[in-house]
Amino acid sequence: MKILHASPEDMAGIFALHKTCHIDYIRPEDRPDGFVTTNFTWDQLERLISVERGVIIAKNQGQILGYALAAPWKFWSEWPFFAHMIQELPKFQYQGNEITTENSYQYGPICVHRSVRGTGVFEELFYSSLASMKERYPIMATFINQINPRSYAAHTRKAGMDEVGTFSFNQNQYYLMACFTDCQQA
Repeated sequence: MKILHASPEDMAGIFALHKTCHIDYIRPEDRPDGFVTTNFTWDQLERLISVERGVIIAKNQGQILGYALAAPWKFWSEWPFFAHMIQELPKFQYQGNEITTENSYQYGPICVHRSVRGTGVFEELFYSSLASMKERYPIMATFINQINPRSYAAHTRKAGMDEVGTFSFNQNQYYLMACFTDCQQA
């Protein structure tokens, strides 16, 4: 298994994996196994890969088995949900530091193929993604839908992220999570 920055040639594999994990495509009975809620277009993914260098993948024998996305808030601002998050950021602090669009970036979604869950791929993707952004930002921030306890558990137990508050959007409740980009894998 290789953990590396994605290239445009990986896009079809990323989209194929995305469909196995996105809430719009999975069965309701599979949601307790975790899900992602952010959709993206081909063009958006291409910009994430080529311009932002914000896509880390887990790849084995040509198959994409995981991905983690990360980009500055400006990139995400075209999504209404992220525009709302940007407005909410001034309400939160992380370990005494105000969370701003200048000192933080948005991480996620992260998606791991069922066949490799529990094998450490999540942690490898998470920490590789974090390392890829630490020269630009001291704080990483993200959200977790409160109806996704698997994601919350993974990010708090395996990645050591901290819950810094909650917010609402479109009748859904979310945790705002954060960590410093210089934290190391345990």
